[in-house]
Amino acid sequence: MTTVRRLAALLACAVPALLGAAAAAGAQEWPSRPVRVIVPFGAGSTPDLIARVVAEALQQRFGQPFVVENKAGAGGNLGTEAIAKAEPDGYTVGVSIAGPLAVNGLIQGRLPYDWSRDFAYVTTLATQPCALAVSNNLGVATVAELMDKLRRDPGKYNYASIGNGSLSHLAMEAIARTSGTSIVHIAYASSPQAATAIIRGDAQMGCLPAVAATSQAEAGNLKVIAVSTPERSPLIPGVPTLKESGIDVEAEAWNGLVAPARTPPAVVERLGDTVREVLSTAAVRDKLATQVMMPIPSTPEAFRGRVEAELRRWGPVIEAAGIKAN
Repeated sequence: MTTVRRLAALLACAVPALLGAAAAAGAQEWPSRPVRVIVPFGAGSTPDLIARVVAEALQQRFGQPFVVENKAGAGGNLGTEAIAKAEPDGYTVGVSIAGPLAVNGLIQGRLPYDWSRDFAYVTTLATQPCALAVSNNLGVATVAELMDKLRRDPGKYNYASIGNGSLSHLAMEAIARTSGTSIVHIAYASSPQAATAIIRGDAQMGCLPAVAATSQAEAGNLKVIAVSTPERSPLIPGVPTLKESGIDVEAEAWNGLVAPARTPPAVVERLGDTVREVLSTAAVRDKLATQVMMPIPSTPEAFRGRVEAELRRWGPVIEAAGIKAN
């Protein structure tokens, strides 16, 4: 082998090693300035609450501010687009949910970002069960009693959701589809408004975020008769699942941490490892429990798989119910 060829071979081996070392060094130096955490929903929303809990813990770990920025609008699409189109330098990340990452594209058609191409999936963060709540005036205490009433008078009753295409909308349409009946949909702007409608009798039922329903149930204002998670929630263990009650429907209000695609993999790995550690601490678990949320840290691959599962789950429901964008 000539001297030139030996030198070329050495360089071929050395360059990747040097690049890898540089990336690792960059990840160790990150973050060297404040990190922006975009939340595509308003202050006080579930994604906002989890973002603030995690941001506070990350600030303590890294010694740099993690600044939560609410960018609500278009069902979460506006803020999620801002995450996708941010500079992929590790200094912009975001918390998003199934709606803008999966469901909205099924309902609205083309979005200004691509869920499979435009994000680095870091880790899922937390999940909250959806609670099937019914009005006290409806006179039912179990899912079986509710289904019997709905089947006797299809189309007579209505349900409250927290918006067209929301998880609360899709879950109720799935329940109606699975049970072979029909229920009239009334959309509200928020889960407190939807819960109030059920309490007042303006709507007879709804599948709402547990934190909005369980507190009202404890006060005796409505009844929670099931949760839509695959297993019972340890935070409300006395409430059966829909599957236990004979309705094969699952719906979880999860959220996860994403970054722009092409964010340095070493930074994504360091961020993910730290967030997963944070989610395992008693302090964070306790804070989430007050909102009826449980941490669900995951690998990036498992997070991406969860988004794919949502697409498979809700596509047939959306098509059968004829759900379209407002």
